[in-house]
Amino acid sequence: MYNTILFEVAEGIATVTLNRPERYNALNNELSFELIDALKKCDKDSAVRVVVVTGAGDKAFCSGQDLKDVAGVERSLGESVNRRYNPMTRAIVNMEKPVIARVNGVAAGAGAGIVLAADIAIAADTSSLLFAFVNIGLVLDSGSSYTLPRIVGRKKAFELATLGEKISAQQALELGLVTRVVPFSELDSVTREWAVRYAEKAPKSLALIKRMLNRSHHSSLEQMLEMEMYCQEIAGASGDYVEGVMAFTQKRKPNFTGK
Repeated sequence: MYNTILFEVAEGIATVTLNRPERYNALNNELSFELIDALKKCDKDSAVRVVVVTGAGDKAFCSGQDLKDVAGVERSLGESVNRRYNPMTRAIVNMEKPVIARVNGVAAGAGAGIVLAADIAIAADTSSLLFAFVNIGLVLDSGSSYTLPRIVGRKKAFELATLGEKISAQQALELGLVTRVVPFSELDSVTREWAVRYAEKAPKSLALIKRMLNRSHHSSLEQMLEMEMYCQEIAGASGDYVEGVMAFTQKRKPNFTGK
C-alpha cells in the first residue's frame, strides 16, 4: 500500500512508521504525502482508538526535510509548507484520537514539529530534538512556531529556535517537550503500555477533551466554561457514560465502545 511508511492496525492501535532509515527517515514528497494519507485513514477508521507515530531503526525518528532530495531544485518553499507540512500538522492536532510519538532517535526540523504536535511523546534516552531550521537559513514550520512557545514560553522558545542546538532527551523532558524518557530497550514496551491504556478509554470523552485543550490555547475563561458545559452535555448523553457509571457501581472494568 505504501512505499515509505509501514502501517498497521491491531487491537485499536494504529502504528505509522516512517520507513526511510537509510535517510534517517527524512521527509521527501512521497513520505510526506503517505504520512498525511495514513493519518487521515486513522482519523476516519472507527476501529482505531489511538495512533502511534515513530521512525524505523534506532538512529532517527525523523530528521526533517530530506535536503539531498531538494538540492539544486527550484521550488516554492511556501507551497511545500502549504501542501506537505501544514496538512501533516493539522492531521495530528485536529484528529480526535490520541496521537503518541515514539521518539526512537533524533527528531529534527519537521520531525521535532511532529513530536510537539503529538499529544504524548515517549522518548528513548538516546534520542534528541533539534529545531534546525535556522542552521540552514530557514524558519520554524510544521506548527513549531505555535507549539514551542506554548510549551516552553517565548524566551526559551526564541533560544531553542534561533540557536538551533541539539536538545537531549533529558533536557526535552525537563522542558516539557516530551512526556517520558525511557531506556531504548524499554521504548517499545512503554509505548505499547500507554497506547493500550488510551485504546481502553472512552473514545468520545478523549475526543472532546482533546478538542477542549486545543481550544483553550486561544480562548478566555468564559469561553472555556461555555465549552465545558457544551461538551459535558455531549459526553453525558453517550452510551460510554452509562457504561462508565455502571462499571463503577459494579466494581468492574468498563467496556467503552465509542457510542
